[in-house]
Amino acid sequence: MNLENIQNNRIKTILQFSIPSIIAMVLTSLITVADGYFIGNYVGKEGLAAVNLGLPIIYLYLALGLMISVGGVAIAGMALGGKNIEKCNSVFNQTMCTATVSTLLLSVFMLPLLNPMLSLLNVSSKVAAFFNDYYGIMLLELPIMVINASFGMFIRGEGKPQYFMQVNILNVLLNILLDYLFIRWFGLGVKGIAFASLLSAIVTLLCILYFFTKKSSVYKFRKFTFSGEVLTGTLLNGSSEFIGEMSLSISMFAYNYVILRMIGVDGVTAFTIVGYIAYIFSMVMIGFGQGASPLISFSYGAKEYLLAASLRKATSLMVLLAGAVVLLLVLFGSQWYSNLFVKSDEVEQMVRSGVIIYAVSFLFSGINIISSFYFTSIGKAKESAIISSARGLVILLICIFTLPPLLGMTGVWLVAPITEGITLLLSLYFIGKERKHATMAS
Repeated sequence: MNLENIQNNRIKTILQFSIPSIIAMVLTSLITVADGYFIGNYVGKEGLAAVNLGLPIIYLYLALGLMISVGGVAIAGMALGGKNIEKCNSVFNQTMCTATVSTLLLSVFMLPLLNPMLSLLNVSSKVAAFFNDYYGIMLLELPIMVINASFGMFIRGEGKPQYFMQVNILNVLLNILLDYLFIRWFGLGVKGIAFASLLSAIVTLLCILYFFTKKSSVYKFRKFTFSGEVLTGTLLNGSSEFIGEMSLSISMFAYNYVILRMIGVDGVTAFTIVGYIAYIFSMVMIGFGQGASPLISFSYGAKEYLLAASLRKATSLMVLLAGAVVLLLVLFGSQWYSNLFVKSDEVEQMVRSGVIIYAVSFLFSGINIISSFYFTSIGKAKESAIISSARGLVILLICIFTLPPLLGMTGVWLVAPITEGITLLLSLYFIGKERKHATMAS
């Protein structure tokens, strides 16, 4: 990376780093949507509901993985900006070892908790059977998913995001092909979908390991001395991402708990279908954040504070435009989308009315996500954590437990736009404070 090039070509540089990341993240999210399509059309709405009920588990893995990888990449990026290659490599190796060990231990911890989770939600035996079939296998896949994503952040930090994009294309195509074979021809149901994810993740990992053994020019596999200081810095820097994903885990469980008791399985299925659009959009926003983060960290590490701030501002404008475009697409395509996954009049009606309301949140959520990434990238974990916890837990849970009881399913859809709108005010407050600091320091 070159400071002069970043300064003179900010938009172009952000897009060069972000577009491969966005494509990779969207491709990853398309795996989830493809899984939902095959489950909805070949298993039924109970299968879709079962997979959605376990999303808190997936968010738990993402919380742990992102905390370690985002925190580690931020430290490594600032070391790279300061031309300390030895520290850069040491942080890389420690980060990946930490991510691997912690996610494997999490799977061991989670396995005996699957049935107690079902008992708490009080689901039907049919939904429970699908849940156990799917997540019994996914506990093997999820650690590999986190490890792949963590490696991917270092590939982007090295300035070679195109390689990770190519690997993700392979991952998506292979996953969809295996989905079709396992569920359409072999009749394996939700087990087949989970096996497809596992096999695709293993192939992806092999391709990534090839990169770091043969192609990497900065990050190399080497012996390292474990540093408690680096671990502490990693966890602190990534704490906002941990809070954000853990908040999603808790809030998703709360969503399911409230919807199951007020509306039933149809409500959970409708929320799952609308959630696919929200998931794809959030992956685009995270892609922008992951693309801009190494540029911001590098600039900040080189004491170019105003440049780091301008990169944040430019990225925020781009995600605002993306949110407006997606909202327009939803307005014109809601009827077609509502009957894509299941053939149920009740579910389709819920989706048609809900997806438009929910999509209003896209105008605000992108700026909140980029703001959180920005504060993480410059080592200000407190501000980032407050933004993440506000939009993902505190304000969100207040809305979840107040709006649906008052407004029914309409209240469910209103939770997201109200939460993101309030959080936006908080993000703008912290950005204003940081702008004054950057101006004075420069």
